[in-house]
Amino acid sequence: MRGAILALALLLPAAACSPSQDREAAAITAVMRSLFDKPGLPLDAGPVAVSGAHAVADWTQGAMGGRALLERRGGKWVIRLCSGDSLRDSTVLRAARVPEADAAAIAAGLAEAERSVPAERLTRMASFKGTVEM
Repeated sequence: MRGAILALALLLPAAACSPSQDREAAAITAVMRSLFDKPGLPLDAGPVAVSGAHAVADWTQGAMGGRALLERRGGKWVIRLCSGDSLRDSTVLRAARVPEADAAAIAAGLAEAERSVPAERLTRMASFKGTVEM
């Protein structure tokens, strides 16, 4: 039974995004841009994988990049931490207190979404070293 639940969690993100997920991704992108956009150096945020009250958003800005773990608190998205490729791993998400089903869904959704991301941009996101808690 647990295996079936995990398999379902892994398959759901591959389905088309719902309008609700699109709204959440847009809200997350807006929060990140409001915090990090700079004149002449805009933040390029996305793709975003959302499940429950957690999300991981890819980002690049100039030669830099990484990923952000976000959490919905009081109806608003807040960045909990920034890191690199480690945030693609459901085990790392679980260690950051993301519920198991959400961690699996986020990791699977991000893997699917990143298939269309250019290799050069993935390299910039992977270049983020360590973890910065916000």
